[in-house]
Amino acid sequence: MAIKKTELYSSLWQSCDELRGGMDASQYKDYVLTMLFMKYVSDKADNDSDFLLEVPEGGSFTDMVALKGDKEIGDKINKIIGALAQENDLKGVIDVADFNDEDKLGKGKEMQDRLSKLVGIFQGLDLGANQAQGDDLLGDAYEFLMRHFATESGKSKGQFYTPSEVSQILAKVVGITKDTAQDQTVYDPTCGSGSLLLKAADQASRGLTIYGQEMDNATSALARMNMILHDNVEAEIWQDNTLSSPQWKEADGSLKRFDFSVANPPFSFKAWNTGLNPADDEFGRFEYGIPPEKNGDYAFLLHIIKSLKSTGKGAVILPHGVLFRGNVESSIRQNLIKQGYIKGIIGLPANLFYGTGIPACIIVIDKAQASSRSGIFMVDASKGFMKDGNKNRLRAQDIHKIVDIFTRQTTLPGYARMVNYREIEDNDYNLNIPRYIDSTDIEDLHDLTAHMRGGIPERDIDALGSFWKVFPNLRSTLFKPSDLKGYSDACIEAAQVKTTILAHQEFKTFSTRALTVYEQWEAEHLSRLESLTVGDDAKALIHTLSEDLLTRFTQADLLDKYDIYQLLMEYWEETLQDDVYVITQDGWKAGNVLRTLKVAKGEKLKETPDLVINKVKYKSDLIPPHLIIARYFADEQQAVNELQAKKDEATQAVETYIEENSSSGSGGGEDGLLEEAKNDKEKVTKATVTARLKALKNALSGDGEIAALKKCQSLFNKEAAANKAVKGAQTQLDQAVYDKYPELDINQIKELVIEDKWLATIKGDIEAEVERVTQQLANRVKTLEERYAEPLPELTKTVSDLAGKVDEHLKKMGVSW
Repeated sequence: MAIKKTELYSSLWQSCDELRGGMDASQYKDYVLTMLFMKYVSDKADNDSDFLLEVPEGGSFTDMVALKGDKEIGDKINKIIGALAQENDLKGVIDVADFNDEDKLGKGKEMQDRLSKLVGIFQGLDLGANQAQGDDLLGDAYEFLMRHFATESGKSKGQFYTPSEVSQILAKVVGITKDTAQDQTVYDPTCGSGSLLLKAADQASRGLTIYGQEMDNATSALARMNMILHDNVEAEIWQDNTLSSPQWKEADGSLKRFDFSVANPPFSFKAWNTGLNPADDEFGRFEYGIPPEKNGDYAFLLHIIKSLKSTGKGAVILPHGVLFRGNVESSIRQNLIKQGYIKGIIGLPANLFYGTGIPACIIVIDKAQASSRSGIFMVDASKGFMKDGNKNRLRAQDIHKIVDIFTRQTTLPGYARMVNYREIEDNDYNLNIPRYIDSTDIEDLHDLTAHMRGGIPERDIDALGSFWKVFPNLRSTLFKPSDLKGYSDACIEAAQVKTTILAHQEFKTFSTRALTVYEQWEAEHLSRLESLTVGDDAKALIHTLSEDLLTRFTQADLLDKYDIYQLLMEYWEETLQDDVYVITQDGWKAGNVLRTLKVAKGEKLKETPDLVINKVKYKSDLIPPHLIIARYFADEQQAVNELQAKKDEATQAVETYIEENSSSGSGGGEDGLLEEAKNDKEKVTKATVTARLKALKNALSGDGEIAALKKCQSLFNKEAAANKAVKGAQTQLDQAVYDKYPELDINQIKELVIEDKWLATIKGDIEAEVERVTQQLANRVKTLEERYAEPLPELTKTVSDLAGKVDEHLKKMGVSW
């Protein structure tokens, strides 16, 4: 059975838990990623005869498994890793972490147990089963770990990772296409863990030739491992200071020129000129000016520009300050603008990066069109994001919108436009985006005349023009002309606005049109989903589905195509990708499978079971039981629901009777008839009632209490009988569902998964989006109606009337002012 991505992620993060305590995330990432690497290489070598790495005897993950419980496990793991490193020229790459470090891993039995558990977690992962074409299971898992490591490492140690979402933007706007030749080069002078390079190379159908340099030794080792985990074994990664000791050079000693460059240099790096005399730079990188001594932002940008071919293209992440800071940076900026190298600037939201919370921008370089360039295309994407813990994160729709707008150079008010050089010159070559794009929200102004005399300003109603284009007659249903010119009166009470809109024929027509677009998309791709099979490219599938959905909703009224796109991409992340991954690994027969959930002694169950049969817990990876119930056992479920309703009634009857007949109840008084039937926790239970009746068996008085106890006992018995009926019916239903799983044929599985699960969910999400858009109109109309419902004269009169009534009451009470 294939590993679901979410299951793999959970296991990997569990491995991190084993290391917490002795070190922080910036250190234990080295252990976890090394272990992941060893497991991957061992499994890959066992399954792929063409794999480029050799696993020597005594250098495999299997050798690690044999060490579980060994007193010398730490030292021996080091030797196993060393053997693999020696065989594949990976010394200093995969053997950075010391698995025999007592300060980090504990001494004696503590280290023995910790490392044994760590090996055991990875032992349970079959990474060699990842055969789905185009599905980068390990690469995505690596990204998952890096993101979490960066989050936990904090500002000072999280700079080894560029968020995947930002990497995607750089990779897509730098100019690489599917047709870009494999021998074209991509370069990152500050490559960190290599995510930017990999995202860029992934844009070409056959990849690119990769070059990277990273100053930090441990981080460059991560990059090398990352390349191998992404099947880029031949990528060139060098460890050294790029500015003072650039590794990649031409035969004549000049800097090597690349076709593409992507980079996220350390922001405002103070020690950029260590080991370097910029005034006498042998590579001529500072011909447009020498950056400030304590700020290296432009040093990296100038290095990248010098490292590009005459037709080269680059995309660099830098802090916003490079766009407007003065003095020598202003001079450098002016020179670069005059050279025509800057194709565009994309402003990003604040708090995206792990090393800093300040906002950043992407500067896109294009030497090929420099001489004919007449302006710079600017995008203000600062407001498109979601909150993710204490960080901001770009959504799939934000990425797509940025790339679409930038690639097509589309003007969008408040978001993007081409700024000509004359305008930039008039602003003294200051490139601060707000100077050129006003993305501030329009202020919701109150109308004093409307507050004084009543009525709703027509300018506020006209501002909803996009809705009136779609609902031309709805406006007259909601508003009517006022006696005051330029104002209208409400026709519908504020509380009835939404109901009125939803019931209006124009809304029903709009909703039908939107769902028709979806249904056409569904019809187009139904056969593609039904033909999904082992080995298919999962990422290609979601790309086709999502791009077509976005295209079809481009012309949809009121609906934002990127919002619709986001609905599908969120469902992909939450559910669909796991399902598709399982199918492309194991086929549709996976729908027949129920996994038995087992848990080691002393540990908690990590997954919620779908079914419990005879105390055995089961989980389905593809078809949750409720789908089988809805299609095949609806009558049985209805019977369970009815029995549950009766059980709830019986429970309510018990609770009501106890409350009415105890001293704490509203009708019980101080001497409630059930007061003596309470336990130590002041609760009346069936057992306490039975015990009290037994105690009163020979009593000469207390007929009222006995009657109450017997009534209570009878109600408890009815509740128990009702509960037993529910459990019996539910057990029968669960057994029927359990028996149904192996009986499902392929066509039935496809119906349940594609129609009942995938398409039903997507359609429901789009229906909700249609209503959400309409809710925006309803909320605005309601706000306007309530805002001006009572003009000042009416409010004054109301206050005066209320004040008069208060005075009258005070006089009657003998109080006078």
